Amino acid sequence: MAETLFISDLHLDRERPEIRNLFHQFLSNRASQADALYILGDLFEFWIGSDDPADTHSDTLQALKQLSDSGVPVFFIPGNRDFLVDQIFSAQSGCRILDDHTVINLYGNPTLIMHGDTLCTDDIEYQKMRQMFRNPEWQAGFLALPYEARLQQALALRQKSTEAMQDKAEYIMDVNQTAVENALREHEVTRLIHGHTHRPAVHEFDLDNQKATRYVLGDWYEQGSLLSCTPEGCSLTELPAGQGRD
Repeated sequence: MAETLFISDLHLDRERPEIRNLFHQFLSNRASQADALYILGDLFEFWIGSDDPADTHSDTLQALKQLSDSGVPVFFIPGNRDFLVDQIFSAQSGCRILDDHTVINLYGNPTLIMHGDTLCTDDIEYQKMRQMFRNPEWQAGFLALPYEARLQQALALRQKSTEAMQDKAEYIMDVNQTAVENALREHEVTRLIHGHTHRPAVHEFDLDNQKATRYVLGDWYEQGSLLSCTPEGCSLTELPAGQGRD
């Protein structure tokens, strides 16, 4: 059966080995039968360069490369936690890095895919931080630091982000509907797939007298979450964490 899979927000790190195992099981089973796999950002809790002395994610990169080498195309859109992925990551994982706001032909239906953080326009503080982090000069300066210094900065930023989220209203951290509609108009499509907000759902709405659909991918904190698309349509699915145990 023709099937294309979409996932995001796995936030893989050493502290959650059961989710890493679940992801590896997914790659070797369900994903191995797919027409393609799209990872829409935040695959890792953070990615601070391809020179990790501990090779923290080497097994995950190998699992992705095995899937890609088997003939399943794997595409990656960087998220707000792993925007520093580079061509070394691409070579090691076999993932083809796409630009945020990419339109794909999904079984004859043009579909806009993205991480989703650019749609959260009500979170002005976050958007300012995003602009700084995506600045090539800031990135060059950060990557010039010793790995341990980068790690400490990443951990501090993660803690700061967690604390900031506790004080923000729910709507601020969600997407802005006007931003959604503007993105669809700009790319001349009526279907959008994104992650980032950790709020899996299917939203249908009217866009200039046309039916539009927004699919939101779930995170992988307590279980797996994926969007399966076939020529007949798309559906959200959960993967119980127990499936990933060794």
